[in-house]
Amino acid sequence: MAGHFPFSGKANRVSVYAFFEAHNWNPEAQGKYFERWYGWTKNFVMNDSDLRAAKGVLFAAGPFHFGTHAGYDFHLHGYAIATRLLDLGEFVKGNILPKLDVDALHALEHEHRIWIEEANFAAAAHPRPEVPEIGRYRHV
Repeated sequence: MAGHFPFSGKANRVSVYAFFEAHNWNPEAQGKYFERWYGWTKNFVMNDSDLRAAKGVLFAAGPFHFGTHAGYDFHLHGYAIATRLLDLGEFVKGNILPKLDVDALHALEHEHRIWIEEANFAAAAHPRPEVPEIGRYRHV
């Protein structure tokens, strides 16, 4: 079930960005998608007493500010959202998904499809520039 999320399995920033690229999402759409994951995760943490006590402080820094790479672009040249989603996704994968039963995972999958549709709608309003012949993360 959890294999349908971009950070599932052996994910890294390249595979997460490839998910964005496969959907042809511009930075606005990527941001919307990340915000949905962030909101869902924060809500789950704040409503779970164990997680709130142990990890609630991670969500106190401000809106959509989570993870080692929050607020930084490093060498990603504008692709920081993929790295932020990976940071958040690692948290979700390790701390929240194991707590969910089958019905909760199905509900999350349903919500996830809606988030993808919302991001697709945002991307349609502002098309993404063409991908260069040499991909963004490929080495020359």
